[in-house]
Amino acid sequence: MSEHYFTNNSNLKSNLRQIPYQYQDFDLTFYSDNGVFSKNKIDYGSRLLVETFLKEDITFQNFLDVGCGYGFIGITISKVKGISGDLIDINERALHLTKRNILLNKVSCNAFNSNAYENINKLYELIITNPPIRVGKEILLEILIGAKKHLQKNGYLYFVIHKDQGAKSMLKTMQEYYECSVIEKNKGFWIFKAKNIDIT
Repeated sequence: MSEHYFTNNSNLKSNLRQIPYQYQDFDLTFYSDNGVFSKNKIDYGSRLLVETFLKEDITFQNFLDVGCGYGFIGITISKVKGISGDLIDINERALHLTKRNILLNKVSCNAFNSNAYENINKLYELIITNPPIRVGKEILLEILIGAKKHLQKNGYLYFVIHKDQGAKSMLKTMQEYYECSVIEKNKGFWIFKAKNIDIT
C-alpha cells in the first residue's frame, strides 16, 4: 500500500521547501516537505476554499481547521482576519510544519494532533476543511457531519469537494443536517457553506 498524507512514516526522507502565497496585500510563506498533502504547491481546492471564504460576510471569533496539512487554510485565515484558531491533523510531519509556519507567518494559532474531533473539547463559530477524500466515505462523513457537534448554534462549516469525488451526493446528504448550499464552483471544485441550525 502506498503512503498517504494522512499516515505517519518517520522513515520518509525529508526534502524541505518553501511555497509562497499572496492574498491581496498579505504575503505568506509555507514550509512543505515530503509526506504531506500538495507538497509542491498550494492545492487549488484549498486555495479556492480560502479565497471564497474570505469574501464571505460573516463574523467569528474562533475557528477550527480540520486536516490542516502544513497549515495553509488556517494560517491564511488567521493572518487576513487577525483571529486565532486551532489547526488539527493526524500526520505528525504536517503538524511539525504547521507549527513552523505559524511562527514564520506570525499568527496566533494552536496546532495539535487529533483524529477527526477526538481531541476537540470546545465549540467553534467556524470549522473549515479540505477533507482527505482518500480516507473513505465513513471518515469523511465523520468529519463533515461530526462537525455539527463541535459548532456553536448558527456556526458555519465550510469545505471543498471535487465534483468527481461525490460533491453532488454530498450536498443532498449535508442538507439533512445543515442549511447547506454550494457557493462557488471552479475547475470542478465545489465550495460548500453549511450553517448549523436545527433541521426539522
